[in-house]
Amino acid sequence: MKKQKFEKLEILPAYRQVADAIEQQIMEGLIKPEEPIGTEADLVEQFGVNRSTVREGIRLLEQSGMLRRGEKRRLYVSLPGYDKLATRISRSLVLHKVTFRELVESLEILEPKTIELAAKHITDDQLDRLERNVRETEEKLNDKNELARLDTEFHSIIAEAAQNRVFILAREPSGLLIYPATQYIFETVPEAPSRLLEAHKIMLDALRKHDVVEAKSWMYKHVRDFVKGLIRTGVDLDGPIAKPHLEHLFSLDTYL
Repeated sequence: MKKQKFEKLEILPAYRQVADAIEQQIMEGLIKPEEPIGTEADLVEQFGVNRSTVREGIRLLEQSGMLRRGEKRRLYVSLPGYDKLATRISRSLVLHKVTFRELVESLEILEPKTIELAAKHITDDQLDRLERNVRETEEKLNDKNELARLDTEFHSIIAEAAQNRVFILAREPSGLLIYPATQYIFETVPEAPSRLLEAHKIMLDALRKHDVVEAKSWMYKHVRDFVKGLIRTGVDLDGPIAKPHLEHLFSLDTYL
């Protein structure tokens, strides 16, 4: 008689079962964002476990952004912010040793499509914010750290203007990885700040005119310029994302 093969059962720790039970109700819409789920004492009584087990389960959900604490230590359902989700994904990409080439290939697809959508949907308020960003960029051309921050902000506003939450979440992790590389390019390639400013001005003008073709064309050129800058710094495109990128992720306030 052939011996049947079974996989070993996975026995989850009690705190994971608590977290999974709460998460399931949130995901099924039984508990909605900003609704309270009680206090630790309430959950201890409902689950029939000790306080430390509930506390560990809550900690997992707080870290994922699904729970927050309000007045009198009451717990409320919350929506995870894009920044928190992106930081975790970015950290995972670094730990999986993704290469600069893989990063660039994703940018060549995501960034042009994002600005294409933005050119169709951008609001006056978002255009005003981009204009302020470009003015500040022009004032900070010699401040490499500020330039990197402003570059990230510029692209984040465009992603917001695309009015597609999937695109925001898809591009945000790459944006976090680009930040330290952009800083290094500014420090190494003398003409990089002025080239970035020129590209941003042209893309802003295209967005003002809702010119999809021009906006998309210049975003692709902008990404290719980033690649040229990387090469000028001596980066191996087929090598894994470097240590400074991981250090940057650990420095973020949104790091979990």
